[in-house]
Amino acid sequence: MQDSLDILNSTSQQQENDDEEGLTSMSLVDHLEELRWRIFKVLIAVVISSTIAFIFRDWLIKFLEAPLPDTANTLGFKTGHPLIVTGLTEGFTTYLLISIVAGVILALPVLLYQTWAFIAPGLYEHEKKNAVPFIFIGIALFLIGISLAYVVLRYPVQWLINFASDSFTPLVTAGSYFTFVAIFILIFGLIFELPLVLTFMARIGLVSKETLQRKRAVAHVSMWVVATFATPGADPYSPFILGAAMSLLYELTIIFIRFFVKQEAIEA
Repeated sequence: MQDSLDILNSTSQQQENDDEEGLTSMSLVDHLEELRWRIFKVLIAVVISSTIAFIFRDWLIKFLEAPLPDTANTLGFKTGHPLIVTGLTEGFTTYLLISIVAGVILALPVLLYQTWAFIAPGLYEHEKKNAVPFIFIGIALFLIGISLAYVVLRYPVQWLINFASDSFTPLVTAGSYFTFVAIFILIFGLIFELPLVLTFMARIGLVSKETLQRKRAVAHVSMWVVATFATPGADPYSPFILGAAMSLLYELTIIFIRFFVKQEAIEA
């Protein structure tokens, strides 16, 4: 009798374990399905935003061509266009590139919201309260970053074009210029997300406010050195603006950690 009961209990336990594994597998599948749909929604937002940007492509071209000096194209005085295309499809692909980059920027709120909606079920209440301002702060910092990039853009562009103008005839293609502009602007936007990245690292214990404060002097000197070599030009304005921005972001990171991480510890 005891052996029969042991067999029944063992069978029941095994069935429960199988059910739990099935539920776990189903839960994982559900998460993957949700992730797929959220990525799909982000792609739809990017496509719609890129389509809108493509409609206003002429305005975008004129806006992004403003930092170009008159010497960018020696033929420009005759044709009236500062940029040239050297291939049959380069004009179309350039328009497409600009539209996609603008579409990603316009779809940023949707991207951040879908990311938040995906991870929100696994957060505590105090973490959810902090996540909402993080989204708005992230959007604001990214917009400030790309705006500053547009202001700084004219300095490296002018230096790079004028650097060898005495030895070479400058004929800047549309593809090379707008690829440079897209990378330059997006890098600035991502750099300005640094306070949020470091704040998240502080919340999971990888860095601390005390460490950042203790290494403040070394960090500022290092960032100014990086800004000097990172800017693609020898003008004095780009390194100064980028260095000042990175120093400000570093101090902003300490403020964010002081506010969000301390608040989380109190509420927890």
